[in-house]
Amino acid sequence: MTRLIFLGPPGAGKGTQAHTLAEHLHIPHISTGDILRQAMKEQTPLGIKAQSYVDSGELVPDQLVQELVQERLGQPDAKSGWILDGFPRKVTQAVFLEELLETIHQSGERVVNLDAPDDVVVARLLARGRKDDSEEVIRRRLEVYRSETEPLIDYYRDRQKLLTVNGNQSQEEVTTELQKVIAF
Repeated sequence: MTRLIFLGPPGAGKGTQAHTLAEHLHIPHISTGDILRQAMKEQTPLGIKAQSYVDSGELVPDQLVQELVQERLGQPDAKSGWILDGFPRKVTQAVFLEELLETIHQSGERVVNLDAPDDVVVARLLARGRKDDSEEVIRRRLEVYRSETEPLIDYYRDRQKLLTVNGNQSQEEVTTELQKVIAF
């Protein structure tokens, strides 16, 4: 039973690696961004709530994101394992997730930290060529990541759940290293 949480700075390759690994393991890659977009598209009760925040330019509140994650982890395809990408983003969300996983009998998760230096992720994100990816914006996103999300690394290390993978290699090398560290 593979249950993985992917951490790492923006541009470290979390989404790409989570998708590749999920296909290899035949388990769902659960991206909170995708869940949110899907719920809004399907106009589910939670999706309608989320849409009102998105439309007004606000961040979707933790409580709502947590409810979406809880709903998604309760779906049949998640029973055999999953890879979470984009959640938790802070320690309070990690505490919620830990309690949820115990409640739904899905504990035993491990956490993969894809580590890459700031200069590398800035270069990668600039290379994507998205109009909202200026160096200034990217560096700000990294600051937010360091202050809000990085404490999760210590949180999971303290619980002996953390696996760190060097994200500063080719996509293929990262995939190979990931497969080695998560092998049971």
